Amino acid sequence: LLFPVCNLCGKCRPRDTDLLQPSLNFLYWSLHQTTPCSQQRAVAVLLSNVSLLELLQKVLECTWLWSPPSRPASLSSEDALLCSGWLLVASLLLYQHRYNTEVHQTLSVDLTEVLNTVIFRNKKPILLLVSIMQFLRAVLRQNFSSSLLVIVGQNTAPSAAQPEPSSLQDTALHPLAMQQVFSLVVSLQNLLVHKDLLLSQAVVACLETLVEYLYVKNQDVALHVASQPWHRFLLFTLLSGGQKSFLQPEVLRLMTLFVRYQSSNIISQKEISQIIQEAAEANIAELPEATSHALHLFLSQV
Repeated sequence: LLFPVCNLCGKCRPRDTDLLQPSLNFLYWSLHQTTPCSQQRAVAVLLSNVSLLELLQKVLECTWLWSPPSRPASLSSEDALLCSGWLLVASLLLYQHRYNTEVHQTLSVDLTEVLNTVIFRNKKPILLLVSIMQFLRAVLRQNFSSSLLVIVGQNTAPSAAQPEPSSLQDTALHPLAMQQVFSLVVSLQNLLVHKDLLLSQAVVACLETLVEYLYVKNQDVALHVASQPWHRFLLFTLLSGGQKSFLQPEVLRLMTLFVRYQSSNIISQKEISQIIQEAAEANIAELPEATSHALHLFLSQV
């Protein structure tokens, strides 16, 4: 089925949402809901179809071209198609890297546009933000060096001249700039305050991957980002609702991040003791899977 569905997608235009959206979803689940052996073959089929990749390129570009004011409150068919496109591309990046699959056609993405979508949001639906953050995580984990992807944007072509002292950090973090990093971190913190479960999971995962990327590039910058005082205020905000327990997946994962990067000004021994006390009093068998997994990671890190 992959062959005819890929060929069908390649003959469509981005406006053919009724046909494209379920087709891209089928391709996405074909990658995720199969055996490892079949998964490798499925990735090869998708990446060998040039018309499909050209269609995906057009779909991604529509993210910046389709006008935000026309978006309804609910998820429109256009936005649903964009979500499917970004999630499929993120998966292709992941599996192409895993299996070192041959690439017949590259995709080009403007990094500045991607970052600005998350930083400024521009009335984009939560599900679209989550999908784009999945893509951003994929490129960060691959150090912006995927053979499937060409990154373009204002920071992707550094001057050959000797950098000024003020831009040394930008050079180390290339293709990201320091200002973009801090703007992205603040925006991720603001999105967490919405307390939407799906959004919270995506935001924390993106923050984890971002700090890991920064730590490889420049440890001082990573530790500086992880120890921002605003993080402590964010934790108090997340705990200020009806459920004050530390045993919330996004709170546990944030705490794990701060312990990992030794942000003692954000999480103290008192908070660590409170979490351990709550865990000791809880019925572990009845905890949701996401909470149980996050608690395991936290205790392992401690």
